[in-house]
Amino acid sequence: MFRQTISTMKLNVIRQTKSPNKLDLVFDNDTKVRVMATVVPDLGLYGGMTVDDAHLEEILEASRAASAKARAVRIVSASAVTRKELHRRLTQKGETPDDAAAAVAWLEELGAVDDGETATRIVRKALAKGYGAARIRQELYAKGVPKQYWDAAMEHLPEMDDAIDRFLEQRLRGQWPDDKLLRKTTDALMRRGHNWSDIRAALNRYKQGLEQLEE
Repeated sequence: MFRQTISTMKLNVIRQTKSPNKLDLVFDNDTKVRVMATVVPDLGLYGGMTVDDAHLEEILEASRAASAKARAVRIVSASAVTRKELHRRLTQKGETPDDAAAAVAWLEELGAVDDGETATRIVRKALAKGYGAARIRQELYAKGVPKQYWDAAMEHLPEMDDAIDRFLEQRLRGQWPDDKLLRKTTDALMRRGHNWSDIRAALNRYKQGLEQLEE
């Protein structure tokens, strides 16, 4: 009767690496495995223990999961991201899709990832840049915000008059533009998500302001 042979190794030493978050497991057959430091206490690893194939795979799986979680924490600490964007960035950094999904779910359970809150933050940031509704929707789409959160995040958008007026003042500097500059200015406002009716009204206000100064 055939019997499957299970190979075993002795864990000789657990060695610190240059990274404070990673350790090297050095075995008696000269095998060296680099793992996340949290794996050692979590799995109760120690020098002199015997590790078989199944145990080694468990160690590697735990290290991959810990790596994905640590990277996910760094990403969400730097900026507001959606579930979709976080998963994409984790896999781009080399995490497996399953480990990335588990890390995303873990942070969502902790309340660190919230697509509705992220949508609100994106809208606030876009408004601060003077973007209009169309550009804000583009930002929400690009960040992977599910559409069910868009309406709530954009529910209380202010009038765009002030944002357009400020842009015209900065771009035209108290002068009425020639046709080329007028077209470029209008196109720039359209790219920022403002609609033509609001732009036209702002241009009329700007022109009236110049005429009053000349009186």
